[in-house]
Amino acid sequence: MTIPNWITFSRLLGLPFLLYGLHNPTELSRWICLAIFIVAASTDWLDGYLARKLNQISDLGKFLDPLVDKFLVLGPLLALVELGQVPAWGVFLILARELAIAGWRVNQTSISGANIWGKLKTVSQIIAISLLIAPLPAVWQIPSLIAFWISVAFTLISGAIYLLPPTLTKENA
Repeated sequence: MTIPNWITFSRLLGLPFLLYGLHNPTELSRWICLAIFIVAASTDWLDGYLARKLNQISDLGKFLDPLVDKFLVLGPLLALVELGQVPAWGVFLILARELAIAGWRVNQTSISGANIWGKLKTVSQIIAISLLIAPLPAVWQIPSLIAFWISVAFTLISGAIYLLPPTLTKENA
C-alpha cells in the first residue's frame, strides 16, 4: 500500500472520536470535533496531492478515497440528525446519491477520479459540516443550514452529471 493510500486510510481513525464527541456535545467537545474533522478532511487534499506528486495514483486509491470520504461525511451528518440540527431527509438525499454512485462504479471496468463537480460537492460538504459542528452563536444557524442545503444541491448535481451517458454530455457540450 502506498503512502497516499495510508493517509487516506488514516482519515478513518478520527471518526470514532468525532462521533463520540458529538454524542452528547459540549462547547469544548464541539471545538475538539471540529479540529478532528478539519484535520481528517485536510488529508483528503494531502493524499491526492502526494499520489500525483509521487506518481502513486492507484485503482485502490481511486476506490478507497471516495469510500473514506463517504464515512467522513455521513458519520457526522448522522450525528447532526440525531442532534436535530439537520433534517434526516436531506442526509438521505446525500446517502442515496453516494449509494447510487457506489453501485454504478461496481459495474465499471476502470475507476475514474473525481471531476470538478465531485470536488465542489466534497468542499461544500466539508464547509457545511464544519459550520454545523462548530459551537457558533445562534446567528450562524441559518447560514449553516444554507451551507448544508448547498452541499445537498452539489451532491445531487454531481451525481446526475456522473451518471449521464458520455455521449449525451458530449452532444450537449
